[in-house]
Amino acid sequence: MQESLMPQSSTNDASANPREFEAAILIKGALRLQDVQSRWDSARHEVADALIYNKNLWSLVLASITDSAHPLPAEIRQNIANLGLFVAHQTMAIASDPRPEPLTSLIGINHELAAGLLGRA
Repeated sequence: MQESLMPQSSTNDASANPREFEAAILIKGALRLQDVQSRWDSARHEVADALIYNKNLWSLVLASITDSAHPLPAEIRQNIANLGLFVAHQTMAIASDPRPEPLTSLIGINHELAAGLLGRA
């Protein structure tokens, strides 16, 4: 069963505050990756789904931040897009050689970017 990328709040909230929406889905992706990582021996078979989920949420984030109407400055939006490329490459590397350790970088990126979007350094 495909889990929704949408956080508990409504889609109206997403259009009202894109930063909060983006942060919420990034945190949701990080938590899913953390769950698989922490239960690796019993959940290794779930890594592909968690990676696909994270890739899909990053697609949403990238679509949002590349919109010229997005409230973040262009330089920050470009930096997030560059992170998205790194996440895509890291995702492919993990998918081809599944191990729990490389998940740490994706988890950290999601948490840090979410914190930045919410204004929490």
